[in-house]
Amino acid sequence: MPTLIKENQFVLDEKTQNRFRQIVNRFNKARILVLGDFILDEFIWGDVNRISPEAPVPVVNVQKQSFMPGGTLNVANNIRSMLGTVYPCGVLGRDIHGRMLTKTMRKQGIETGGVIIDKARPTTIKTRIIAHSQQVVRYDRESVQSISKKDADRIIDFVAKKLKDTDVIIIEDYGKGVITEDLLKNVIQMARRAKIQVVVDPKEKHFSYYKGVTAITPNHHEAYGAVRNGEGPKLTLEEVGERLLEKLGCDSVLITLGKDGMALFEKNGDLTRINTAAREVYDVAGAGDTVISVFALALAVGATMKEAAKIANLAAGIVVGKLGVAVTTPEELIAAFRNGKVRS
Repeated sequence: MPTLIKENQFVLDEKTQNRFRQIVNRFNKARILVLGDFILDEFIWGDVNRISPEAPVPVVNVQKQSFMPGGTLNVANNIRSMLGTVYPCGVLGRDIHGRMLTKTMRKQGIETGGVIIDKARPTTIKTRIIAHSQQVVRYDRESVQSISKKDADRIIDFVAKKLKDTDVIIIEDYGKGVITEDLLKNVIQMARRAKIQVVVDPKEKHFSYYKGVTAITPNHHEAYGAVRNGEGPKLTLEEVGERLLEKLGCDSVLITLGKDGMALFEKNGDLTRINTAAREVYDVAGAGDTVISVFALALAVGATMKEAAKIANLAAGIVVGKLGVAVTTPEELIAAFRNGKVRS
């Protein structure tokens, strides 16, 4: 059984606060390559005053429309917001939505050298219709077929060129076709040869792809689903973490537990329980992107797994206290170190 390190209230003493500040103040030295699915998030905002006479559904009177980079590009935006250098790599269609995403990246000062254009694929779009601050429906336009060998080869070429300028590689797997078993095998081998850490935000059905990575950050649903066989008895959290470590041969498994915080399993047998840092939760959208972004940034500048997990937990506590898909900043994060919690 794993050795439990901590299960108490998350409080930072002065020595720990100073150490965490030093880590965050070095984020501007971190260089992160983020590989995965590029997504355009579309939001249609409106009001509902009546039910359709055609079907029992609300009629939304549209007031405005907005777009945001999503998926891997939201992770890139989190890293940029924390002052890290980021190299995103993924596939877009040769369409207006792909052009919108590329333009947004340039506006945010994010490198576009890893953007692979494939005229045979559409850009992935998630459209959310929101009325009176409530999501009415979401619909997706996408292709989830695996990318072509030509696209995969271009990604591998980009990764190979960037290795010397990279501290950590993040794999963002949304199951939209970019992350394939062969591609990931090549990327992991390159990273291991270059002694670069690889951190994965996983897709449940792809867990077999991630063998040999440094760390993985599933939520509790993904973690349980990856190790549960058939309809057997419910596994404990400790059993899930141990099985994932063994199955993947990785250094650590960081399982996010929603309102219950996080659990960090390390191959040395340590289990660290971290209580949630959020005082109030308004919106959990994008919290997982913040966790893996800050976790990778901290590892890139020399933090231990435990330090990186605790800092990422505080960062997640900040973004869930904001409406919409949000990011945080070094200033907000350092302010949260003063009492080990997020200021309301």
